[in-house]
Amino acid sequence: MTVRLAAGTVRGRRTDGHLVFQGIPYAAPPVGERRWRPPAPVEPWSGVRDATEPGNPAPQTARSFADTTALDEDCLTLDVTVPEGADPGTRAPGAGLPVLVWLHGGGGTNGGAALYDARRLAAAGLVVVIPNFRLGVLACFGHPGLADAGTFGLQDQQAALRWVRREVAAFGGDPANVTLAGDSYGALMVAAHLAAPGSAGLFHRAVLQSAFAVAGETPAHALIPGVPALPPRWVPVDELERTGAATAVERGWVRSGGDPEAALAQLRRVPVADLLSASDDFIRPAFGGRVLPEAPGEALSAGRFPRVPVLLGTVRDEGRFFVGMFADLVGNPVTADGYPRLLAEAFGDAADEVAERYPLDRFPTPSLAWAQVSTDRAWARPTWELARTLTPHTRTWFYEFADDDAPPTVPIPGFPAGAVHASDLPYQFDVAGAPLAGAQRGLADAMNRYWAAFAANGDPARPDLPDWPDVDTGHVQSLAPDRIGGVDYAAEHALDFWARMP
Repeated sequence: MTVRLAAGTVRGRRTDGHLVFQGIPYAAPPVGERRWRPPAPVEPWSGVRDATEPGNPAPQTARSFADTTALDEDCLTLDVTVPEGADPGTRAPGAGLPVLVWLHGGGGTNGGAALYDARRLAAAGLVVVIPNFRLGVLACFGHPGLADAGTFGLQDQQAALRWVRREVAAFGGDPANVTLAGDSYGALMVAAHLAAPGSAGLFHRAVLQSAFAVAGETPAHALIPGVPALPPRWVPVDELERTGAATAVERGWVRSGGDPEAALAQLRRVPVADLLSASDDFIRPAFGGRVLPEAPGEALSAGRFPRVPVLLGTVRDEGRFFVGMFADLVGNPVTADGYPRLLAEAFGDAADEVAERYPLDRFPTPSLAWAQVSTDRAWARPTWELARTLTPHTRTWFYEFADDDAPPTVPIPGFPAGAVHASDLPYQFDVAGAPLAGAQRGLADAMNRYWAAFAANGDPARPDLPDWPDVDTGHVQSLAPDRIGGVDYAAEHALDFWARMP
């Protein structure tokens, strides 16, 4: 199957009732002098370009939660999955299918399009587009004299959205009906696009799955035991420039006190493997410049964003992933003796109140007690606050994924995961090593039909599924294999209690 694009023709493959096109370039390779610059246009090609193999993921090093290592900066490609019968290239203008553009998670340092087989969402009636984009130090680096510091990954995503506007009709999609969706770090980037002037008009609905703290700070240990208090997920551009300059000198990439332009020229010659050693310090997009003038949390709170419908939510046991992966799995579980110290360092004078609300005798282990504190304070509270922030300005729907037996995308041996962070992804995508069984397949089908209805109409409600009122009514939709319907989310996560806590 071939499709003609502005830059040339691509050939995909037909498989199991859908069409897949992989590794399609949406911008020029950001290599050499293009490192830390806005994405440039694709150079046209002659003949037919093979689009049957994945493109390169963004440069990254393997982690405990992601085993991919990649060093090639030529990574600005995307994948398109088309349902059977979409008839790429034959639909009349305005007659295309709804389009879902998916921004992957991975902490801002890891991940890629090839991890997400989108056949299930396509089968629900969507054209699904998944871009690779720059990550870590290549996405969010800043330095004196570097224009657009800290926004290169965000600009890549904007370039992918502009590609969708130009090209998706050739795949049977409707460029006037685009939903931007993401999980975890990808959901944070969706929030950034809601606030970014250059993204306005490029998408028409938004989905934020397990977005971490779009606004506000996170107390010490509340994400991962041992990690200090975390600032908002966005960094002022001048602060980023200072951090980048100091890092470049400390790592020996440039000399102190040199000319900024000469320093940038030298930094563009540093081997990518060396740069990646600093990626953890550069995962926060910068605001205060042309691309992202304002911190997204502040922009959303003030209603300064396009009035697109929003669907957002969490999984019920978000925090278990971080406690299990980064505490128990490395041999440093939370202990009964250590629990009071974590509470004191996280919540100060309010520690005793939190301990009374989350006593150790309520939980099988101290690690699970802390995971519940983490879930409620670091995930449920800020996500609920975000929903309540959005509702005065646009229609908003809220969900909680609640399958106790969900297959985790990253297994944590010996740790009861439950509905752990990212465990909803195998219900939307075919994820290697995370098969579904029995009623789970029915839940996956229902979820994908809800998401497809939202993408099509700006409302997830469907006559063939349980009703889903918007969050303005107080409704939160619980998604589980044995039950789909309303849940008292505020009571489940003690949100009244957390509203008066640090």
